[in-house]
Parts: sequence; C-alpha cells; structure tokens
Amino acid sequence: MDKSIKAAVALVVAGMAVAASAQEVVKIGTMSPLSGPQAHYGKDNVTGVRFAVEDLNAQGVTIGGKKIKFEVVAEDDAADPKQGTAAAQKLCDDKVAAVAGILNSGVAIPSSKIFNDCGVPFITGAATNPELTRPGYPGVFRIIANDNALGAALAGYAADTLKLKNVAVIDDRTAYGQGLANVFKKDAGAKGVNIVATEFTNDKATDFMAILTSIKAKKPDAIFYGGMDAQAGPMLRQMVQLGMTNVKFFGGDGICTAELAKLATGTKTLGNVICADGGASLAKMPGGTEWKKRYDAKNPGVFQVYSPYFYDATMLIVDAMKRADSTDPKKYLPELRKSEYSGVTAKIAFQENGELKVPLYTLSNYVAGKKTPIGE
Repeated sequence: MDKSIKAAVALVVAGMAVAASAQEVVKIGTMSPLSGPQAHYGKDNVTGVRFAVEDLNAQGVTIGGKKIKFEVVAEDDAADPKQGTAAAQKLCDDKVAAVAGILNSGVAIPSSKIFNDCGVPFITGAATNPELTRPGYPGVFRIIANDNALGAALAGYAADTLKLKNVAVIDDRTAYGQGLANVFKKDAGAKGVNIVATEFTNDKATDFMAILTSIKAKKPDAIFYGGMDAQAGPMLRQMVQLGMTNVKFFGGDGICTAELAKLATGTKTLGNVICADGGASLAKMPGGTEWKKRYDAKNPGVFQVYSPYFYDATMLIVDAMKRADSTDPKKYLPELRKSEYSGVTAKIAFQENGELKVPLYTLSNYVAGKKTPIGE
C-alpha cells in the first residue's frame, strides 16, 4: 500500500477513535409492572420513557463537550413492593444517571429511599400517595397531582355536583388504593356525605360478589373504589349481576383508563363511572394532541394514561443535565430542583418537597364505552 494511503487510513482510524471517545452512554432507568394484571400500564410507562430517549438521541444531545447516547434500562417491579425494591437496587447497581418510573405508590415509597441512598434522582409520573414526598428526599419528584387533589376533586363532584347522600367505599389495601379512599372518605364526610359501608379487597382479587352483596343492602347512591382497573372491571360486571345498575362508581387514576372499558366488557355500569386523572386531559395538555399522534403512530394500541408524564420526566431530567452541562447527578440535581420546563403535559416547576407547584386534575366518565373528559 502506498505510504500516503496508509497515512490517510491511519488518520481516518484515529479520527474515528477520537469521535468514539467523545461519545458518552448515559443510562436512564425506569421500572413499572411489566408482568401481571397491571402490565398494560407498565408497558405504556416504559414506552413513554423509550419514546423520549428516541427523540433525544435523534436530536444529538451534547453535554460537557461530549455527544450523549441515552439508553433505557427497564426493570419489572410486578406492582410488588418486594420485587420493586430489588429492581430499584438493581438500577442503582447498573449506575443509571436517573430514574423516570414507577406506577404504584406501594412500590415508589420504599424505592425512593433506595434511590436517595444511592444518589440517583427519581421522578414519577404516576404514583400519587402523598407519603412519597413526605420524607423530603432532595432527589424525589412527582409531576402529577397527588391523592389529596384527586380525592378532594372526586368528593366535591359527588357531593356538590351530583348531590349524592350515601356512598360505600372499597379499597384494595395498597398504599395507593387505601390512601386515595381515605382522602375521599374524609373530604366527602366533611361535605355531609354519609359513608354507609367501608370494605376492602386486594389487588389480585376478581370475585367481589360477597362485598357487593353486603353493600347493596345499605342502598348506596355510589361506590368509591380505591384501586386499579384490573379489579374495577370485574366489579362493574358483578354490579350488573346484582342489579346495581343505578349506582354510580367513583375512582382515581388507577381505574381511569381505556383498558377499563375492555375489562368491563361493555357492561351498562361502565356509564356510571366517574374517575379522576392527576393532570390535564390530552386535549388540554400544551402538547398532548400532537404528541399522542406521534406516539400512537409508533406504538399502536399501547397508550393507557401515564406515558406522556414519563416522557416529560425523561425530558425534564435531560433538560437539567443540559443546564448543568453535566450528567453527574450531584451536579445536575440542583438544576432539576429549579426546573421551569415546558413539557407535553404542563409547565413543570417544583415546590421545595418535590411536588408540583400547580397540580392539575381531570374528571372523566365513559360515553359510548369511551373515556371522555367531563365538560369537553
């Protein structure tokens, strides 16, 4: 080979080596139930993070003088606190730079301590129990309204708008379901609603006939259920079997999904559902409509509720990294706390405790089997 050609090849190889050394891989962790009855939520959540990472990598982000390639590390927490804390520790061991994830409050609350102890910032766009932010960990954030807001909104609608007098309450004994039910009971009771029964089940149950039969004897105007759609769907079907077709059915974001209509299999009680999401409706989100078109085109049939929040959580983390010009959590965390980020879901800014400064919520019902924001 000619010496000049050899020299040219050597220069190209050297240039490629320099380019490779100037690229840094940054891992973004996420975890949600990817198995079990809540896997449809988990797939949507993780896909929201992946969608953000795809957009970021297409942008060609440079931080600290290096081109960054973001990678997603996803773990299955199975909606179980024990498996969830093991998954959280695994993300720490994998040296993720941040975590955008977790559906269930019962998983998020113990996992938040693990992330705090290993110095990894954590943002949830789904776990709503107020206890999550109570310890005051500096790297824990929530970009969705918590149960205090949702429970109060549902209680207000039941008492002030529908003028309901007698309501039964069921919860699934999880941190999420029980916490939301307690807020509803407190706020509804303060508005003069009579809580005629308080029952509980679990987040694996499918047979609610005994509970519903007991409640039916109390002649409630409505049932409030603190839990997820995997239980709410069968519950609605069994209410029909017991002739409880005029009883309203209230719940939080855990039941407020497109999947609920499938799980209820077209039963007439679906039309009695009033549920609350912790955020604006897609149509009222700053970028919701356009974002969902892109999301559905690439991920048909995946969308449930929370993916735009996990998309925003991922983008918010990287925005803080850019402003700090560092992917080191110790360096970008102060910028994350000062965020004023215009996301798909909202303008995101935090209180000192990591909660949103301006939490929003949306009440919805089901019209012709389709989840529909009330008043839109």
